[in-house]
Parts: sequence; C-alpha cells; structure tokens
Amino acid sequence: MLIIGIAGGSGCGKSTVVKQIIKRLPKDSVTVIPQDSYYKDNGHLSPEERSKINFDHPSSIEFNLLIKHLDELSEGKDIGMPIYSYLTCARSPETIPIAPREVVIVEGILILSNPRLRDRMDIKIFVDADADDRLMRIIRRDIEERGRSFIQVLDHYEKFVKPMHLQFIEPTKRYADIIVPQGGANHVAIDILTSRIKMNLQSIR
Repeated sequence: MLIIGIAGGSGCGKSTVVKQIIKRLPKDSVTVIPQDSYYKDNGHLSPEERSKINFDHPSSIEFNLLIKHLDELSEGKDIGMPIYSYLTCARSPETIPIAPREVVIVEGILILSNPRLRDRMDIKIFVDADADDRLMRIIRRDIEERGRSFIQVLDHYEKFVKPMHLQFIEPTKRYADIIVPQGGANHVAIDILTSRIKMNLQSIR
C-alpha cells in the first residue's frame, strides 16, 4: 500500500489535485481519507460556542483516530470512517466503510503538521496557491456549503484562517517531497506526480 499525503492551505485546490490523480490511476485503486472527517465531535456545544471553533488549529483534529485507521488499512483491515458535518459540528452515528486499496490519499490542510502522521506517508505533497485565489475559493465554498454569510466568511478568515495558515500550514511546506503551484490547474506537475506514484506502485508490487 502506498500512502500519499496532500496538504496545502484552505482553498488551494487540494480536492482538484486529488481528483486529477484518481483520474490518471487505474480504476478502483485509490482510497481517499479526508482530514475533515476527523474533526472532533462538538455537537454538544451551543451555536454560539460552535461559531468560535478554530477548524484551522491542529488541536481540532482527532489525529490518533486518523493514524489508527491508516494503520488498520495498512494491515489489510476495513475501517469505519467518521462522517462530520460543518453545519452541526457533530459526527454522524453512521460511518463510511472504507476498504484498503493500493493507494491511500490522506488530504487536508493540517496533515503535514503531525509528525506521527507524516512518518506513515510514502509521498508528501503541498499544493500551493496565491492567498487571494484561496480567499475567493473560501468565500464561494463557505457560502454555498457551510451556510455562512459573506461577512461571516471574511470575519472567520481574518480571525482563524489567515493566522493559522501562517502559523501551522505554510511552515509544513518544508516537509513536502513535491510542491504543486497553481493547484489543480498545474497539469504538468500532476502528470509528473502521477508518474512518480505509478513508479512507486510498481516497486512495491
């Protein structure tokens, strides 16, 4: 099994890069584990308290569970991946059954910030993008998918996203084996990356 970590700031285009990689690899050979599924369950908090959750701080992620699930997949075991809702800040009682495959992609803004998680990765990727491009994507996503108003998005960006990016996310770029500028629009970088993944797969088969 090949474990690939794909990190980068919020709105940098990580999901697009993941989709492009999956498209270029053999069908049903890839499992994706999003960091967002492993946010701690805060469904017990009041709406006011939920609005103050800092989703961009490493302490918001249940890394121990994520690492445990990665280890189980490496051992050939199925896992039950959590389902997390940004609207309720809670986990669903149900889980998503995930089976081990040749390639496991762990994707999220903070995945390179945890040394134990990094140690399990065969290839570490950082998707880079200009701050203004990321902000535009964040505004669109948070209004459409997370029920925030335009003012709420800007306020959240100023209080949490920008300072946490500078403190916890940008510095993890130094751990990356490959940096992909321009996100999912960089087809040359994605082609090179996919070729490298295929080479690594051949060597472990």
